[in-house]
Amino acid sequence: MRVLVVEDYAPLRKSLARGLRQEGFAVDLSADGEEGLWYAQSNDYDVIVLDLMLPKLDGLGILRRLRGEGHKAPVLILTAKGEVDDRVHGLNLGADDYLVKPFAFKELLARIQALVRRRYDSHDPMLCVGDLTIDTAARTATRSGRALDLTAREYALLELLALRAGEVVTRTDIWEHVYEFDSSAQSNVVEVYIGYLRRKLEQGGLPRLIHTRRGQGYVLEERP
Repeated sequence: MRVLVVEDYAPLRKSLARGLRQEGFAVDLSADGEEGLWYAQSNDYDVIVLDLMLPKLDGLGILRRLRGEGHKAPVLILTAKGEVDDRVHGLNLGADDYLVKPFAFKELLARIQALVRRRYDSHDPMLCVGDLTIDTAARTATRSGRALDLTAREYALLELLALRAGEVVTRTDIWEHVYEFDSSAQSNVVEVYIGYLRRKLEQGGLPRLIHTRRGQGYVLEERP
């Protein structure tokens, strides 16, 4: 899943990026409102974490522009304790949630995960496809009761496929939701990671769950 963090306070911005990347998120960063708006307009984010007090263009201005242009990415606004009116205004402008500073990273992570599930119309933190079970809260996966040893990137890819189970997910979709704006990954990285996932999912002779739709993309589904 791909997240945009727009926050001008460098220590917090870097801390959020480090924590989210460790959890397997692709993270783009911006320190001012004008650049943050450009990122949000130019990319399809699963969640935007948006501070309200920003240089050049404030968070409410960004939110107003995005919703006015029809951008539907879930927005989590960060506010100071005394900014009650701004929080209300933000929610009225189309923000999906808010978090008051200071906050625990675990709470931020839980709120981001909830917004991702809501975006994909999945309200249950447990995703099941055949004998594959993904716990999006714990960020773990099992198949036939066996825990899968996944890297953060492998988990992110599997979660994306599971949230869209039964649908064709194109290579471009995967790239846009699993990799960052300035990623230096090689052009065949999607195919490489699909291969890694298949080997782990099919260990012990289990049937294939990730199917290739030639010329279109990949589908996660159980087939007879």
